[in-house]
Amino acid sequence: MADQQADELALAEVVEFTSGLIRIDTTNRGGGDCRERPAAEYAAERLAGAGLDPLLLERTPGRTNVVARIEGTDPSADALLVHGHLDVVPAEAAGWTVHPFSGEVRDGVVWGRGAVDMKNMDAMILAVVRFWARQGLRPRRDIVLAFTADEEASAEDGSGFLADRHPELFEGCTEGISESGAFTFHDGSGREIYPIAAGERGTAWLKLTARGRAGHGSKVNRENAVTRLAAAVTRIGEHEWPLRLTPTVRAALTELAALYGIDPDFTDVDRLLEKLGPAAKLVESTVRNSANPTMLDAGYKLNVIPGEAVAHVDGRCLPGAEEEFTATLDELTGPDVDWEFAHREVALQAPVDAPVFARMRAAVEEFAPGGHVVPYCMSGGTDAKQFSRLGITGYGFAPLKLPVDLDYQALFHGVDERVPVEALHFGVRVLDRFLRTA
Repeated sequence: MADQQADELALAEVVEFTSGLIRIDTTNRGGGDCRERPAAEYAAERLAGAGLDPLLLERTPGRTNVVARIEGTDPSADALLVHGHLDVVPAEAAGWTVHPFSGEVRDGVVWGRGAVDMKNMDAMILAVVRFWARQGLRPRRDIVLAFTADEEASAEDGSGFLADRHPELFEGCTEGISESGAFTFHDGSGREIYPIAAGERGTAWLKLTARGRAGHGSKVNRENAVTRLAAAVTRIGEHEWPLRLTPTVRAALTELAALYGIDPDFTDVDRLLEKLGPAAKLVESTVRNSANPTMLDAGYKLNVIPGEAVAHVDGRCLPGAEEEFTATLDELTGPDVDWEFAHREVALQAPVDAPVFARMRAAVEEFAPGGHVVPYCMSGGTDAKQFSRLGITGYGFAPLKLPVDLDYQALFHGVDERVPVEALHFGVRVLDRFLRTA
């Protein structure tokens, strides 16, 4: 019954569920103050309504995860993990067109924090499995569904907890899909590109500490901690990281170059990126390591030189470039500034010539016949990092067909986050087709 498509109720439910989940405020500011339990119960109720037996699991009270398994028709096939997080980043209502937790549906668009990151995908998953239950459909492979807490911080209460404490729930899973892939990227010349993530840079969040001699602000001080820290932060921010092409990024550049009829000259990648025009945005952040200073903390009074100053840096590492990253940070910080990892997670790569990638490509192309699917590497990271501890290869596949005037990537953690209803309908159809054939 692979030709049977998602019904009208599934299309209505994905909108209802996206809006309903957005209305549940699961803001994660870090530090453990988030409570995902109401959203987890919302998801679990709808899974139970589809005949599944969801488990609610917590490391910390209120930081709830949901896991359920759907039995496939082929017991010899490996299982597939489908996961989405329930928490969202903060949103200040004053800057929004609508309240960020209203879940308002206006002019064919669902508004609110989580509309693309990633309560839309959570809703798609729920709508698809409930459609299957109504129609008596089953996937070929066992599918494990996981709705996680804490992705927007350390994942210690979410996917990290599940991978470390409940690995048995993911038995047989060899591959997984989650956010940030199969969305429409408009290149400005009429082409629709659908990047599917087959890699992630590693997370290397850093804490820098400079120490010096405290004293009066009017006195000469050659051991000023703020000066030392500022110099190190400037060196890090201005550093030009060397080019490092991973197999995933090389494949992305190769397919994009073919799409534009360009010779993929890997001896001058920066020039190649220039030739790709707007499409270079899909890869330009993943051809190098990076380290961006993001936070500064020093002093307590204007006329007092503090004895310590602290900075935080968002570092990202390509697969295989971790040693280079640490050696470079040792050099850039210098002898007067110490640094440590505040949070660290591995970089990921997934094969683009695998059957599962071909099936994702086919599902997108069926419902977007004019689209061009390409692999790409995410500049950031997802829960796939934690699930990789279980040997699960992760891909980014949360399909959305988007209009030209909607900048999808700018909506992540941005103001006026929103998703068109038609994009959600496309996502349900593509996800349904892929999951039944994967």
